[in-house]
Amino acid sequence: MASSHGNKQKHESTNPVQRALIGHFHKRLCELVLARQPSEILEVGCGEGYVLSALRKAGVQCPMHGIDFSETAIEHAKARVPDATFAVEDARALATSGRRYDLVLMIEVLEHLEDARSMLRVLAKLSKHHVVVSVPWEPFFRGLNFLRGKHVWALGNDPEHIQHWGRREFQHWVGRELDVHDAPIVFPWTLLSAEVRT
Repeated sequence: MASSHGNKQKHESTNPVQRALIGHFHKRLCELVLARQPSEILEVGCGEGYVLSALRKAGVQCPMHGIDFSETAIEHAKARVPDATFAVEDARALATSGRRYDLVLMIEVLEHLEDARSMLRVLAKLSKHHVVVSVPWEPFFRGLNFLRGKHVWALGNDPEHIQHWGRREFQHWVGRELDVHDAPIVFPWTLLSAEVRT
């Protein structure tokens, strides 16, 4: 999954442009979630809890849960969102338990996974209704990295990103498993809200 250090660095950057981009992303994500009025939320690959914290601050009141592989990230998440529940857990194992959540989130994780398709199916198994996912919008994400001098040796490509999708390509890819309903513009990311097929 995503590097815990990289996630923390991204969300706590002092770069005003990066802060503005992430702030806009969180705003649109919160609008998307609030519109669905979920009764319960699970975030898979929650890291240090930045997304669930943003949802709480935006007024999402339902029970929230986060899982991640990193014990350190989970400890930070517990401190950041004390009224949510967090656990070091594998989503694939959780999906076999029969437990389901109204809305399942996976934010900036799929691009790190070798078998992203099987993880998308796991998200569908974990959700009763809604799945919200996001990935970098390529090639713009790489281009912005390159312009600000990040990963220049790799032409702006983050070495931890092993999957690369354009906006339409990602919508089509997700659409093979889920019914995509919303895709708000949140440059330089692609954000999608979808529903589980019944």
